[in-house]
Amino acid sequence: MAAHPLAPRALVAAALVVVLVACGGDDETSSSTDAPTTTATTATSAATTTAPVTAAPVTTIPATTALPTVPTTAPPTAPPSTVPAYDFSAVGPIVQAFVDERGLNGAGLVVVDREDGIVHEEFWGEFAPDRVSLVASSSKMVTAGVLLRLQDDGLLDIDAPISTYLDWGSGNPDVTVAQLLSNSSGLVGLLPNPAYGPYVCQFMATGTLAGCGEQIFTTPDDDADVIAPDSEFRYGGAQWQVAGAVAEAVTGKPWAQLIDEIYVQPCGLDRLAFNNHFTQLGTVGFDYPDAFGGDPGTLVATENPNMEGGMFTDADDYAALLLMHLRGGECEGGLVLSQAALDTMHADRIGEVYGGEALPGTGYGMGWWVDRATGRINDPGAYGSVPWLDLADGYGAFLVIEADTATGGELAGRLYDAIDAAMLASRG
Repeated sequence: MAAHPLAPRALVAAALVVVLVACGGDDETSSSTDAPTTTATTATSAATTTAPVTAAPVTTIPATTALPTVPTTAPPTAPPSTVPAYDFSAVGPIVQAFVDERGLNGAGLVVVDREDGIVHEEFWGEFAPDRVSLVASSSKMVTAGVLLRLQDDGLLDIDAPISTYLDWGSGNPDVTVAQLLSNSSGLVGLLPNPAYGPYVCQFMATGTLAGCGEQIFTTPDDDADVIAPDSEFRYGGAQWQVAGAVAEAVTGKPWAQLIDEIYVQPCGLDRLAFNNHFTQLGTVGFDYPDAFGGDPGTLVATENPNMEGGMFTDADDYAALLLMHLRGGECEGGLVLSQAALDTMHADRIGEVYGGEALPGTGYGMGWWVDRATGRINDPGAYGSVPWLDLADGYGAFLVIEADTATGGELAGRLYDAIDAAMLASRG
């Protein structure tokens, strides 16, 4: 697995400290000494159904009456299970050894199949299906999906200039939503300076998303650093905040309401939401803020959630989103995204539009990195979460740890082949 662009942690931490010091954050860290534990569930055969038993009436048979002959037949055979057997026994030891080796507080892993749903979930240490974690850039595919849903609903054309919808879009008159979501807008990205002064509102829990988006898009202070759209891949940063502001503007709804209507209600999500934690929890850089402790109550409410990295969720909720991507955009409560929207998100836009490259051998769609060799797509986060999809083979997985992007990427790299082998073996 190629290194995530946030992998130079020392550089990122040194840059972002400017923001944190300005906001008065204290450096607080904590660690867990609990011994790791593990639980696992795997899909098995479908359960058999037993018909209710009712008492038969008592009948007196005369002694001279012969008993009727009752033909004997074998009981009906239950239909064979259509759920294949899955064997993930090779996976657990890999994760357990890694958790022990790195002194992590645990890990979570959920594997989903297009047809069979959740086929395996396993947790180590402090993790459980309902543990809430900050997932940093694993938020991006969720944010991108909101904008694609608005296009499905006819409220937005992602290839139209933002100035079509907002007066302040004239600040960068040629930039489109598609360019924002593919890190190709020409605005300054996260690197080399995540604390880039003109865009610092993206990390602040104060203000509003609309106000922050407008400030980013209209400031003259970035003029020397902005380049033409669709000319270079510039990962992350304020362009995502602008995309969120566009979504609020064309719908007249706050971001929290859009997330609730588009994802939470139809997919039955209990613990997924956005905030802007970067200056709230006393951390420096992009190491996991231990002060969060799995409790969203540690965060103040904000009208300026961070679009590219402000989501928190649990493993089962994220798995439901992966299943939605595998099932034509459907959740049990209804359609979330059209197949056309999903295809747009999953495609290697930067390669197709301007021959761009995110990393060697890696393209980028909208919220998804594209491995050009394997076709695998993923959306890794700075805190070590790694969701991925194998669209050709119809499965996906969500790995979550609470550490950093390099650690999560290394563990995911050790799991790709083992999970792929288990999925393919289940299909004979």
